[in-house]
Amino acid sequence: MMDCKKALSETGGDIIKAIEFLRTKGLASAEKKASRTTAEGRIGSYIHDSRIGILIEVNCETDFVSRGEIFKELVDDLAMQVAACPQVQVVATEDVAEAVVSKEREIEMQKEDLLSKPEQIRAKIVEAEGRIGSYIHDSRIGVLIEVKGEIFKELVDDLAMQVVACPQVQFVSTEDVPKSIVEKEKELEMQREDLQSKPENIREKIVDGRISKRLGELALLEQPFIKDDKLLVKDLVKQTVASLGENIKVRRFVRFTLGEDTD
Repeated sequence: MMDCKKALSETGGDIIKAIEFLRTKGLASAEKKASRTTAEGRIGSYIHDSRIGILIEVNCETDFVSRGEIFKELVDDLAMQVAACPQVQVVATEDVAEAVVSKEREIEMQKEDLLSKPEQIRAKIVEAEGRIGSYIHDSRIGVLIEVKGEIFKELVDDLAMQVVACPQVQFVSTEDVPKSIVEKEKELEMQREDLQSKPENIREKIVDGRISKRLGELALLEQPFIKDDKLLVKDLVKQTVASLGENIKVRRFVRFTLGEDTD
């Protein structure tokens, strides 16, 4: 009410101008708030028909707001919006890579009709059967995982939860670990003092064993299952294969942690 009174006073009692004054003030206020630190927030997910999966992080200033129903609804709506817009790749135009901008400019400059709009980028259609699942822990850690196969919702949900529980895991299997990482690990192990006095052939075997253990720590399939630590994740997958009678392959996953840089 005080803002309305001030607006009328500032505009000499002109209601139309007072409305414009309030709108301008509102926009300025929003811009000021946008510059403040947003360290809290929520991670949300949306799965469409088990074929399209979205994981999204939305930040706000306070934990109180992040746990409110209004903010939760916003996060859910945004996740659904991303799923509905396959051409969307970044949050804002400022996030588009310079290389992409340059390439688009180059393509446009070569077109005969410069007035026509660029053709919308279409998302690739997933041909193989499978499921995309998600798991959100306390609105702060979120995982999106894709598993190829038919109907096995419980397995997909368990695997998503497993990734959240194992922050050191970066790859699906040891075969997915880049050669550069393997070579770096080998280099570090070969330089350890406790191996210097060992014969070369013995040292090689010890190093191979240590590297195998280290790579296992990085791979999802080599982890003890969180619901039964006597069972490895890869054995869990094998059990599900035997139960369903069809092949299953864990294809990929992505993990979001609230406030963590994704670069």
